[in-house]
Amino acid sequence: MNPLVYVVIFGWIPFVLFLFRWMPTQKAVILSFIIAWLFLPVVSFELPGIPNYTKIAATCYGILLATIVFDIKRFSSFRFSWLDVPMLVWCLCPLPSSMTNDLGLYDGLSGVFYQVVTWGLPYYLGRLYLGTLDGLRRLATYTFIGGLIYIPLCLFELRMSPQLHRVLYGFHARSDFTQTIRYGGYRPTVFMEHGLMVGAWMMAAALIGIWLWKTQALKQVWGIPIKWLVIVLLLANILVKSTGAILLLLVGLFILFFSTRLRTSILVLMVIGAISLHLYLGVTGNFPGEQIVAVVSTTLNEERAQSVQFRFDNEKILSERAREKIVFGWGGWGRNEIYDKWGKRLTITDSLWIIAFGIRGVVGLIAVMASLLLPAIAFMQHYPVSIWNHPKVAPAAALVLLLILYTIDCLLNALINPIYILACGGVAGLIINQTQTKNQIKPNLVQIRTQRTLRD
Repeated sequence: MNPLVYVVIFGWIPFVLFLFRWMPTQKAVILSFIIAWLFLPVVSFELPGIPNYTKIAATCYGILLATIVFDIKRFSSFRFSWLDVPMLVWCLCPLPSSMTNDLGLYDGLSGVFYQVVTWGLPYYLGRLYLGTLDGLRRLATYTFIGGLIYIPLCLFELRMSPQLHRVLYGFHARSDFTQTIRYGGYRPTVFMEHGLMVGAWMMAAALIGIWLWKTQALKQVWGIPIKWLVIVLLLANILVKSTGAILLLLVGLFILFFSTRLRTSILVLMVIGAISLHLYLGVTGNFPGEQIVAVVSTTLNEERAQSVQFRFDNEKILSERAREKIVFGWGGWGRNEIYDKWGKRLTITDSLWIIAFGIRGVVGLIAVMASLLLPAIAFMQHYPVSIWNHPKVAPAAALVLLLILYTIDCLLNALINPIYILACGGVAGLIINQTQTKNQIKPNLVQIRTQRTLRD
């Protein structure tokens, strides 16, 4: 670790203040999150009395401080709503988890503080700043541009191996370098912790780009027609070698085109229903893992099937362990896992759902999943799928679908991405703001439907 790490990570808060002073606050919030996520070092500093200081913690602290200094009236615009309940429960869940496991009040409050910084603050800032169609459009656009900026960096690491983080900051973001090797070559990690995160980011950028192009919500970037940029981004998605991300991209595009073509939300609701069924079967211990492994072995390859089998075997054991403390879970300190008589850990927690279930119980699991899915469901009630191809609605619709795809990914991986949490808060804010001005939104929807019909 070289001195640049300290300069960048501790200088990030002043830089965020500079962004707020230099540009509109909404744009400053979005750029602060995206730049931090894409380029700041993967590092965690232990500070007394507060959660570890990371790039996302620095971003949240910086934006909160900038809001106090430059935009303090913004705080008064927040109105608590039922859509905020799941995130509130998820953030407070560590307290009863610790107390019911005799871990003490301090442990519970520390867990709450960590949960607030990791999940609550990005959601809250999305609620404050992105609760409009224009705000979500800006977030979608900059996510797409962020994917474009990552293309040359990914290409470099495909050829030279994941070295950018080491070259710039003096150490590899992930100690296990073998996980960067995939299909006889390298899988880029750039300035993220894992290649899967890069694959998920490029997938999100590609899906947004395709939908903005198809709906003509965005026609060019840097003077280049968006069509050519989307093609290059799709090629980059293939090259980063993240099979799961590519499958999610295909699923997302099929949902978008099928749903808007037939003007029905049935497919979106079926996916949400399938997620809920997966969670129910996993929690109750009735998940059909063997059948799914057989399908994967037939459709993909034996290596992927063995990986899936290993994951499902672990989750079955961990689910049994979690059901012993089913309400609020086992709390922290690895109590949710299985160990041999010498203290060696026998299980691996890969997916967010089993981590949430084991540590925070069924209350925490429902809370975190509802935090991601309820804003998407509410969005469909206010903006039917039939108008998702309207240029004004399309960017927000793409983000909503990405929230659903991210929830699917949480069934397999535990990749916490603050951009999705920020978008989740923005979508919730959009619905809450429009519910409070219900009489104003109806004419807008009529106008949007009329414009779409005339264009079609």
